[in-house]
Amino acid sequence: MKIAISATEGNLDAQVDQRFGRAAWFLIIETETGELLEAIDNSTGKEVAHGAGISAAALVADKGVRVVLTGRVGPKAVPVFEKANVQIVNDTSGIVRNVVAGFIEPVQATSSTAASQAGTPRQCNNDGSGRGMGQGKGQGRGMGQGRGQCRR
Repeated sequence: MKIAISATEGNLDAQVDQRFGRAAWFLIIETETGELLEAIDNSTGKEVAHGAGISAAALVADKGVRVVLTGRVGPKAVPVFEKANVQIVNDTSGIVRNVVAGFIEPVQATSSTAASQAGTPRQCNNDGSGRGMGQGKGQGRGMGQGRGQCRR
């Protein structure tokens, strides 16, 4: 399965870029081998005034990825991924190599019990109804701008 990760540099030793649409690089990785298939320089996309997330989502989806790992995907890019049936895993951070290893390990579970639980791709709530920005302190209803919650 192909996955994409937003990164600060074009290699596996880079940090995960916390911005998706304005990330410096997108790394396309094959989970069966852990191999970096392609490093996409997003320097032109990160400088645009509007639509960076939508353009980046279309670019990544066209590469045939099934999952995107990033810090945060903006609300305008989410429908592009939904239409392409690409899962979003927000709140990802760390060194790309380590993030990939942590993602691949449960996907490659071998027993049927483990495969039915840990071996399936993470289930993500991409509808914006995740943790709200208000955090329950009277600053909102905990809706909108939510970060999708993922679970195995």
